[in-house]
Amino acid sequence: MVEGWSRFALRFSDYYKSLNHNDLFVPPRLKNREWMFIPWGSHPPDRHRGFLDKKGLSDYLKQRSPHSCFHSTAYYKLPNERKMLDKQWLGADLIFDLDGDHLPGVSDNDFPTMISKIQEQAWTLWSEFLEPEFGFKEKYVQTSFSGHRGFHIHVRDPSLLHLDSNARRQLVNYIRGEGISVQTILSGPESGWQSRINTGISSVTHKLKIIDEKGPDHKLYLDELETVMEKRAKSPESKIKKASRAKIKEIAELADEERLGRLSRDNKLRVFGEKNTSIFWEMVKGDSSVVLGSAGETDEAVTVDVKRVIRWIGSLHGKCGLRVTEMPLHRLNPDSSNAFDPLTEPIVFSSDKKFNILLNKDDVTVELAGKRVEGDAGDRLEVTEALATFIVLKGWGSIVN
Repeated sequence: MVEGWSRFALRFSDYYKSLNHNDLFVPPRLKNREWMFIPWGSHPPDRHRGFLDKKGLSDYLKQRSPHSCFHSTAYYKLPNERKMLDKQWLGADLIFDLDGDHLPGVSDNDFPTMISKIQEQAWTLWSEFLEPEFGFKEKYVQTSFSGHRGFHIHVRDPSLLHLDSNARRQLVNYIRGEGISVQTILSGPESGWQSRINTGISSVTHKLKIIDEKGPDHKLYLDELETVMEKRAKSPESKIKKASRAKIKEIAELADEERLGRLSRDNKLRVFGEKNTSIFWEMVKGDSSVVLGSAGETDEAVTVDVKRVIRWIGSLHGKCGLRVTEMPLHRLNPDSSNAFDPLTEPIVFSSDKKFNILLNKDDVTVELAGKRVEGDAGDRLEVTEALATFIVLKGWGSIVN
């Protein structure tokens, strides 16, 4: 837990005490959900909780005012039981967690850029995969801002509740492009992945050209492709276990118009050599796929875990002070006329009260409610309460007199 948290624990308490229990959101089949709360300080999580109604949840929040609140994505016959086997699993929502912390080439220190990119990814997941390719229906979908670094898409179609981990893993693998044969896709009928691969080819070749010519963004693109390849190397079906920066630079040097022209005419050609061509296609797939958040410290997607807990909509995120906020699905589209704004809508604390902050981290960029902070360790800044809460709880600074 970060230093200086006690001031914000009191503000969290004020927030939860201000809520009318009748207005609280609770997930469907509340009585079958397990709840978990993380207290402030060094106390262990309070797990295996169950509530019969909104008032029970509200009473708990007003008494405890936790750091973070979660409920199970699963439904259990006996959610209060302490052993997972004794809970008697009945099914689980299908959850897609998109976390900006996993984006290649994007720094967690630049919150506005990170959250903008992950919102684009979340909308791509819905508009290019879940609806057109999997046939998911909007009436079964609930979307929310996670309160920190990403977005959640909850799918509660009754026909999907009993999917086991293996079936859910197949969905994830397809979204990630695992098991996709580029040559087969490109030579087959028109499909979503065919379009994505063609876009990915253009994107990757552009980045390789900039890298080779040492253009203005060549370091950014090199970092991005290196991160993409690190993730691709973890895939069980990947034949590429490593692709160093030197190897990416080598492919960039080889990616001239003559080779790319031959590749466009016949995608089976190994124009960069056997290994380098395989790396090129892995970069294309990685550039075209959607980045899904992992479960804990593993690289397993949250979607696959049928006994996962997810942040409760309406709660405050203890790592930044923003609210986990629901929005209609169409507002997830960043290009819509009424797009959801994660830099203003999840704010619950005052924009009028001012605090003096001492930053302890370099190259920090934060923006909330139109107020932008950019700075390095040692900088002293006067900021709003919302920004002070965000910066201190992130561990990026402290309040000073």
